[in-house]
Amino acid sequence: MSLKRNILDLRKRKQEVQKGGGDEAIGKQIAMGKMTARARILSIVDEGSFHEYDLFVEHAGRDFDMEGKVLHGDGVIIGTGTIYGSPICVFAQDFTVAGGSLGLMHARKITKIMDHALKMRVPLVGINDSGGARIQEGVDSLAGYGEIFFRNTLASGVIPQISVILGPCAGGAVYSPALTDFVFVVENISKMFITGPSVIKTVLGEEISMEDLGGAKVHAELTGNAHFYAISEKECFEQIKKLITYIPWNNTQKAKIFPVKEPVSKYKIEDIVPADARLPYDIRDIIKSISDGSEFFEIMELFAPNIVIGFGRMNGETVGFVANQPKVLAGVLDCDSSDKAARFIRYCNAFNIPLITLEDLPGYLPGVDQEHAGVIRHGAKILYAYSEATVPKITVIIRKAYGGGYIAMNSRHLRADFVFAWPTAEIAVMGPEGAANIVFRKEIAEAEDPEAMRKQKIEEYKEKFANPYVAAARGYVDEVIEPQETRKILLHALQVSANKVDNRPAKKHGIPPF
Repeated sequence: MSLKRNILDLRKRKQEVQKGGGDEAIGKQIAMGKMTARARILSIVDEGSFHEYDLFVEHAGRDFDMEGKVLHGDGVIIGTGTIYGSPICVFAQDFTVAGGSLGLMHARKITKIMDHALKMRVPLVGINDSGGARIQEGVDSLAGYGEIFFRNTLASGVIPQISVILGPCAGGAVYSPALTDFVFVVENISKMFITGPSVIKTVLGEEISMEDLGGAKVHAELTGNAHFYAISEKECFEQIKKLITYIPWNNTQKAKIFPVKEPVSKYKIEDIVPADARLPYDIRDIIKSISDGSEFFEIMELFAPNIVIGFGRMNGETVGFVANQPKVLAGVLDCDSSDKAARFIRYCNAFNIPLITLEDLPGYLPGVDQEHAGVIRHGAKILYAYSEATVPKITVIIRKAYGGGYIAMNSRHLRADFVFAWPTAEIAVMGPEGAANIVFRKEIAEAEDPEAMRKQKIEEYKEKFANPYVAAARGYVDEVIEPQETRKILLHALQVSANKVDNRPAKKHGIPPF
């Protein structure tokens, strides 16, 4: 056979395999409002940059009439490409081929690209759209999942791992996304659950829809399993591309540096916080008043909104922001917000991203529900994460910093590198009202006018303790600053700590309060 005929034969074979499950199956996929696996990959990577591997791999099933059955690519596409010129590895399950079910060769393709990503130290993007384990291949399917989970764990903290849920992701399959760094979901398309509605009905006798059980909104708002929520696949892909610009390729590098942009003039930092400490404000406005170009890429926006996390840039370099949100539950720490912040802090630490903490909270959320939900254990996670982190850590106390919340939000005592406070900062064991009731209980009770005495003692307590100067006198606050100086001082602190070295005791690893 001539070279020309060989080339024509190759093209024909490629064309056939790239049809996936065929025109009818592709039609059904599109009718469900879903893009094909190949179209999804091409929508994420730079034009012309995708190179596919293992195109001609076939399944290894021999039972239940599987022998001789053609499953193009065994239901998954793998390859490499670039996003804004940065290399990535990617896989996408193809629901048009056997429902994207995972068999032995399907799993081997995924683990092959995972190994490649780890070896080449580049981000891994996994697009999940699968009916789950391929029943016909039995334990081989289960083994495949185990091999994937093991590699997720090996790669954790070494390369960024991104999971995109664009269809069903059920049973054991959900644990791979749960082990990765960022999970993206799309409304009406993403479904994640351990046991489906039919199983729940059989076992518990309860009727529940797939959307209510494990839809995109459920995981973005309630479970915290999803980090980014989108209305469409297109919006989701844009989110992924934006994320890639903020994070480094691996844990030995820093994120790409961008040109410095001054904050937008409409965010006047001195006008954001109300004079009355009881009134709320949006902490995002503070972040936007100090970040380059007033840009802030928020993560887990819908989950535990009493704390805000995300990426911004300072002097062109990526920083991670962790900030209490006074407009939601006064910015208190609770079980969910502690989990949310702790995981983000550990990610930033693993990938050399400095941390800026903006503090304004009355402490941990009190109540029987929180105690029974394990607020002690969950709250300890944020203490552990900040203490463990060795990247530059800078805190700005804006207003309230009471009790355990003061300690937890990257205080000097957890080895913050710099702690700054606004003149409005109140650093104390508890709020002035509650403290006065306890400390001056006898004087208030014996006074001719108890209410007037109570107000007097509250002001006395504020004057003595609820200000930044007592902490500054002890060296717990490095500098009391004017609000409009915040960006300039943060930029200097980041510059000074750029070459930070923090030596810790040698150990295999710590035991965080998981």
